[in-house]
Amino acid sequence: MKFIFASDSFKGSLTSEKINCILEEEAHKIFPDAVCIGVPAADGGEGTVDAVVCAAGGVYEKAAVRGPLFEKREAVYGVLSGNRAVIEMAAASGLPLVPAEKRNPWNTTSYGTGELIRHALDRGCREIAIAIGGSATNDGGMGAMRALGVRFLDDGGHELAGTGSDLERVERIDLSGLHPAVCETEFMVMCDVNNPLLGKSGATYTFGPQKGADEAMLEKLEAGMCHYAGILREQLGTDPSKMPGAGAAGGLGAALMVFLNAKLQSGIETVLDLIGFDALLEGADLVITGEGRMDWQSAHGKVPAGIGSRCRKKGVPAVAIVGGLGKGAEDIYAHGIESMMTTVNGIMPLKEAMEQAESLYRDAAERTFRLLRTGMELRKK
Repeated sequence: MKFIFASDSFKGSLTSEKINCILEEEAHKIFPDAVCIGVPAADGGEGTVDAVVCAAGGVYEKAAVRGPLFEKREAVYGVLSGNRAVIEMAAASGLPLVPAEKRNPWNTTSYGTGELIRHALDRGCREIAIAIGGSATNDGGMGAMRALGVRFLDDGGHELAGTGSDLERVERIDLSGLHPAVCETEFMVMCDVNNPLLGKSGATYTFGPQKGADEAMLEKLEAGMCHYAGILREQLGTDPSKMPGAGAAGGLGAALMVFLNAKLQSGIETVLDLIGFDALLEGADLVITGEGRMDWQSAHGKVPAGIGSRCRKKGVPAVAIVGGLGKGAEDIYAHGIESMMTTVNGIMPLKEAMEQAESLYRDAAERTFRLLRTGMELRKK
């Protein structure tokens, strides 16, 4: 028997690596001779760099950057063979880096993310994947591009810092200082949302509230984003408002596509390609994936959907072990997942379930392998 384990982490309780260890231990109780291969998985959000570095044998690189409020901090990214790099926006410009009382997208910047990209370019990386989940910003990506040499000028010719408040002030864009290696580098954006830049489903109104914006600020930020989009259209000849995914990460998606000619890709698909997942499926009998909560969103670019789809193409059955089930969880069956097993085995508060996450997962894993053995015995008859 050959088992492949590739589960997303259970946020706040179990890492992807810990889940793989539990699965291997429980598998060997029921199938002592089984070959077990565990790979960390992520969908372009938190944990993406760790997953790719671990699975692809990469290394970590440290860089001094500016955080969301221009504070000095250190961030890491991953470097893989072949001059490839994988970067998480959240490492430099993530919402958790801003204290709750200081969360205000009028003041935050993506500058540090640009510094990570610049650091990778200076190191010689010429294929860069950027995971843009979990941002604290709504600056249209101006901060990140400024770190790469783009100058955003106001009507007096003064350079803007690159925050949400600068969206309404930019009048001219100077590309003469853009990092020279940009034109010889392939950029990929890992993202699981396709929100536009503007409008009620755009960057500001969809994600602004969770970053600290109230109704009045949302209106100002949206007006600024509309102005910024107009400047991009007039001066660069590209209309970001028509690009799916441009609204991701407070508009960073738009900036990456406009200034760096980046290609927007599914986060999980990019991760699976980087770790060579298809090759691991050769000769596999079963794949076990999962996430903390399976619901309707899981079928839209999340780890189980990406894993299940790859397995279906290769003819390998896949099941999911999940913390809980929500509305629309059954949608995942259309994406190659054959069955789901929940870890929660009774009525309990979420806090209790998270505190007992390891023992609950271990129990669910044992039940899964026992069911598999039962199925194999039935097949023999």
